[in-house]
Amino acid sequence: MLAILRDLLKYNLEFRIGIILVGIVIGLAGLSFFSPYPPTDVYVVAPDVPPSAEYWFGTTSRGQDVFWQLTVAIRNTLLFGLTVAVISRVLSLVIGLLSGYKGGWIDRALMAVNDTFIVIPLFPLLVLFYFVLRDSMSWLLLAVIMAALGWAYDARLIRSVAMSLKTREFTQTAVFSGMTTREILAREHLPYVMPIVFSTTMNNMNWSIGLEVTLSVLGFTDINTPTIGGMIYWANQHTAMVAGVWWWIAFPVAVVIMAFVGLFLLAVSMNEYIDPRSRLSRMGGGAR
Repeated sequence: MLAILRDLLKYNLEFRIGIILVGIVIGLAGLSFFSPYPPTDVYVVAPDVPPSAEYWFGTTSRGQDVFWQLTVAIRNTLLFGLTVAVISRVLSLVIGLLSGYKGGWIDRALMAVNDTFIVIPLFPLLVLFYFVLRDSMSWLLLAVIMAALGWAYDARLIRSVAMSLKTREFTQTAVFSGMTTREILAREHLPYVMPIVFSTTMNNMNWSIGLEVTLSVLGFTDINTPTIGGMIYWANQHTAMVAGVWWWIAFPVAVVIMAFVGLFLLAVSMNEYIDPRSRLSRMGGGAR
């Protein structure tokens, strides 16, 4: 995996741009640990102050410094996307590898469940979960629910790779050497699907962040936890654009767009690397 990342950094401009954009967003999130204000406190600074030398991104109508509030919000938003991606990657890896390798009735049963999750309309279901669990809906619970609904597409993709790996000579050698199914999947097959896992992780983070922002803007999440969607929600509640407090919305939107573009470029770059013809073309025809 390190060799792949080295090649991408050396030969792929989109990957380098994506790394820079994501690095800026992560750096901004890291500044949240140095915030002079508690993230949930209001009226700690003068409200509705435009961007200035004292308040770089201005202040909100709730008396919060937009810059420091944004650092906490993007940290929580990134952690949310990463939590969803990690949990759903584990599900897609286990189901995809096992289904593709075992075949037979196990494959049919797992893919029946998989296809059921693919056709479920996710957004209405998430809204329904909110109304049912309104009093207990938390940041972590929403992440777990989204992860449980967001693994199906990638599990089918991993399954297709596992099906091809099952017929390879090294797999047959592993079987004859007495390796268990778990050992074969973990030691022999998992390294081959790691580039796909990286790419789908970036896409899944974009998907989950986009849904979280949408749900938060509509007020269908825990609005007391600072996130990008939560900032926009409170800006809408205080009619920020009508009142001329444009910076309350502009800076959160700019940062989340930067995160979207960065993650998208990382995913596209890895998808291109997975394709041998695109990889060789990018590297000037040199094979590794």
